[in-house]
Amino acid sequence: MTPPPDTQLPRQTLGSGLKVRHLTMMGLGSTIGAGLFLGTGVGINAAGPAVLLAYIAAGTIAVMVMRMLGEMGTVVPASGSFSEYAELGIGRWAGFTQGWIYWLATVAVLGAEMTGAAGIISGWIGVPAWIPALVFVVVFGVINLARVRAFGEFEFWFAAVKVAVLIGFLILGVLLIFGVLPGHDYVGTSIFLGDGFMPNGLPGVAAGMLAVAFAFGGIEVVAIAAAESDDPKHSLINAVRTTITRISVFYLGSVLVITFLLPYSVVGAAHSAEESPFARVMELAGIPGVAGFMELVIVLALLSAFNAQIYASSRMMHSLARRGDAPKVFTATNDRGVPTTAITLSIVLSVIMVGLNYLNTGWLLGFMLNAAGGSLLIVWTFITISELKLRRRLESVSALPVKVWAWPYLSWATLAVLAGLAVLMLFDASARAQLAAGAAMMVILTAAAFANAKFRGVDPLAKALLPGETPRVS
Repeated sequence: MTPPPDTQLPRQTLGSGLKVRHLTMMGLGSTIGAGLFLGTGVGINAAGPAVLLAYIAAGTIAVMVMRMLGEMGTVVPASGSFSEYAELGIGRWAGFTQGWIYWLATVAVLGAEMTGAAGIISGWIGVPAWIPALVFVVVFGVINLARVRAFGEFEFWFAAVKVAVLIGFLILGVLLIFGVLPGHDYVGTSIFLGDGFMPNGLPGVAAGMLAVAFAFGGIEVVAIAAAESDDPKHSLINAVRTTITRISVFYLGSVLVITFLLPYSVVGAAHSAEESPFARVMELAGIPGVAGFMELVIVLALLSAFNAQIYASSRMMHSLARRGDAPKVFTATNDRGVPTTAITLSIVLSVIMVGLNYLNTGWLLGFMLNAAGGSLLIVWTFITISELKLRRRLESVSALPVKVWAWPYLSWATLAVLAGLAVLMLFDASARAQLAAGAAMMVILTAAAFANAKFRGVDPLAKALLPGETPRVS
């Protein structure tokens, strides 16, 4: 329960106040971003309607990852989430490496998101882009420095707008497909199967899989936020179940509508709101001002993601500092349980990253963004290995209200699919650069983990104990 107002929290203790609806909308808001509205056409163009197979495969991986996080998080709700689970299941070095990879990746994309949103807004109001960028960085800094409940409410309504847009889009799409709207004929499967379900064969599906593999990235923020909910265990259980279902419906439903109404060959990477396949479907219905409306939705998506990543990066830094893997100053919280120093760091770095985006500093920015692109594969792989290592130990200390199905076979299958995805990335130039940068970052951080452990005088291979677990006697 939330402590009474006159209770002083310890200086290193996070607050509480998030509800199930906050966690659910955070999961939705973190995954339903600008990439959905602008990038969906890439996979469709590569695979045709068969891109649905790629989305189903990617969604299945995301479902497994969320199930694993739910399994571990209901026993050990922690702001460090998968970083702490890596420390518990693999060793202290893994917790260090996992946490820092996620934190660096999150910070790296902060600048890109704010730069994108500020660029659109500056076109609306005719001012230099740095002005709206600075204004929004300050606004979101203030929101994150307030009580966590205030952040949760803000993110809830941000995500609610995107969800409302997608629901409206799905309804409009169904009406167009069945020719219900005046002046429109029944479409049926004439476009969907016009060139065949798999027009580019299995290579096209493989390319589509590469394009959509990480479409559900960001869903893991739910496990981070669960630690600051009023009832972490039950909040995470409900959020895991509802988030997975809703995201699957929205993603698969949106792709179905697009592939039923637009030939796969006419869609592709959208560089503006006007080119978005969502905008093009709405234009079919004769809706005026579609480009401007989609610009607004994309701005909201970018700002929502920025807000959520300020939150996620600050909590991960707080967790790393609390475990001795980052400077102790970042453990500090105020009397509302808000990690003020960690949030301040994220805000300052977001300003720097925005500046780097505007200055186009070359290899440094490119390396960081590529590493961020490859980091999700590393994070999800660590989560899977952690779950495989921890399952027996978790069952020895607690009943598991959320379990991975058909364990350990589906967990091993998930790991195999992630390995296959890494191999697939080697055959695409941009994905190969992301994989290489992510691997380089992991090597550097693993070396740093062992150096940090030596400095602290601890065993980097030692595993932390679960709550209620007794040390093994060797």
